[in-house]
Amino acid sequence: MGNRENAGERRKTRPAVLGGVIAVVVGGAGLGAYALFGSGAAAEDGTRTSSAQQAGEVRTGPLSAAEVTAAAERFLIAWQSGKADEAAAATDDPEAAAALLTAYAEDAGVEDVTLTAGPRTGAKVPFSVKATVRHEDIGKPLAYDSALTVVRRAGDGEPQVAWRPAVVHPDLREGDKLVTGESGIPPVEALDRDGGELTTGTYPSLGSVLDGLREKYGEQAGGEAGVELRVVRGKESEKAKLSDKTLLELSEGTPGTVRTTLDPSLQAAAEAQVAKRDRASVVVLRPSTGEILAVANSSRGFNTALQGSLAPGSTMKVITSSLLIEKGLASMDEQHPCPKYFSYGGWKFQNDDKFEIEGGTFKASFARSCNTAFISQAPELKDDDLTRQAQQVFGLSMNNWQVGVPTFDGSVPVQTDAPMGASLIGQGGVRMSPLNMASVSATVKAGVFRQPYLVSPEVDGRELATAPRTLSAGTLAQLRELMSYTAAYGTAAEAMAGVGGDAGAKTGSAEVDGQKKPNGWFTAYRGDLAAAGVVQAAGHGGSTAGPMVAALLKSGG
Repeated sequence: MGNRENAGERRKTRPAVLGGVIAVVVGGAGLGAYALFGSGAAAEDGTRTSSAQQAGEVRTGPLSAAEVTAAAERFLIAWQSGKADEAAAATDDPEAAAALLTAYAEDAGVEDVTLTAGPRTGAKVPFSVKATVRHEDIGKPLAYDSALTVVRRAGDGEPQVAWRPAVVHPDLREGDKLVTGESGIPPVEALDRDGGELTTGTYPSLGSVLDGLREKYGEQAGGEAGVELRVVRGKESEKAKLSDKTLLELSEGTPGTVRTTLDPSLQAAAEAQVAKRDRASVVVLRPSTGEILAVANSSRGFNTALQGSLAPGSTMKVITSSLLIEKGLASMDEQHPCPKYFSYGGWKFQNDDKFEIEGGTFKASFARSCNTAFISQAPELKDDDLTRQAQQVFGLSMNNWQVGVPTFDGSVPVQTDAPMGASLIGQGGVRMSPLNMASVSATVKAGVFRQPYLVSPEVDGRELATAPRTLSAGTLAQLRELMSYTAAYGTAAEAMAGVGGDAGAKTGSAEVDGQKKPNGWFTAYRGDLAAAGVVQAAGHGGSTAGPMVAALLKSGG
């Protein structure tokens, strides 16, 4: 490559060779060991670009290594040099990129930026960021990793960096911004139920929970704000119930204290369980009170355990069964159809491996998770029956839970025809989080819906959500027997082996478009504990989420 020069310092420099790899030097500050994938690759690529543009040709086909390298290099060098407009012009959305990159320097006070690219993988280039965040006379180092992807620009096919806010920082979504200044919200010291401090060092899963606690309780917990670099959420993130996030403290504030309901031993056990699996999330509740005892995710970003919106698969059959029993459409010891197939609303539904149960009872169908046993009753139901059951008995799908941190409260929309039939088995438009499905098991165990909570309502006087009615004693007894039988003899038996006492469970597998394996779900209770978990894209719930949930029920017993 030719020499580069800084706009402020016209001092020419020679390319440095680091470990045999050329590093681009800008004004004496190294961009880092940026692999050029062969001597002269960028220059040759530039020649081809010029020829193509002169001929008026549109560049098509897969991106070459040289094209990816050159496009990434243009963007990273301009960004590091503080040329926001020039860096933005190297993306496919210059206006949005310029705004965020300008704010990165001006609003966030990030300076002395050094960007070091890693090995390219296809069109994706990872890079590390080292910089200084400065506010008035305070400065602190900032370091993190990010990545960019190169695409062809519409129209001429020119390689450009695909713009998205996460390129600047992985925690950014559309509409978010980085700001450095007085936080406005004092920090909080979150405590477990025994008074021990909750930190991400001890409990890595709790990052988003601690952010949520600070957002809700920081101003009333008695602390004083400090100076920090933080992500200020925009409309898209607010819709997803994401809290503002602190990335770097320049000066510490004085924290107030907030006590939670988390149990330290169960939280530690939950952290250990999700660490064994990719994309795993779990929640443990106390049915008699609604207290959240543990919440954990194997990924440290989005809090799927509390805010996930996923099809719950056959764990939804707990709610559907309560509906069918109440309406006299099923009874645990009476014969119930479980054919290989059942068509409804233009869709042909089938069971896993196309099994059927001839002359079996509803209990047998529930324990083996027979889809057609439930969808066969769709013609007898009104479109809003399942929605009303979820709302009135289980407290779901009303968006009114007051947990103490942001949560997704389940969604069971009114549907018609085939989607309504699919909703009976937890597909269609039904969406739940592990928190929601743990609450379902807790409701069955307690006999009444008690809204889960992480912070006692006595702390701030908020009013917890309630459900309008409870199940009859007869329906509740059947529902408990169905879950107990499934834990002992059905699809949950292997996972629940060794979980003694008063226990019940239900497995689930939810198909997801474009995903080779289904999401594995499991919800269960034992004594005064209820739990639910999901392992995404992993397979059947009995063998994926089941062992995780069962282990927590054992450890808490």
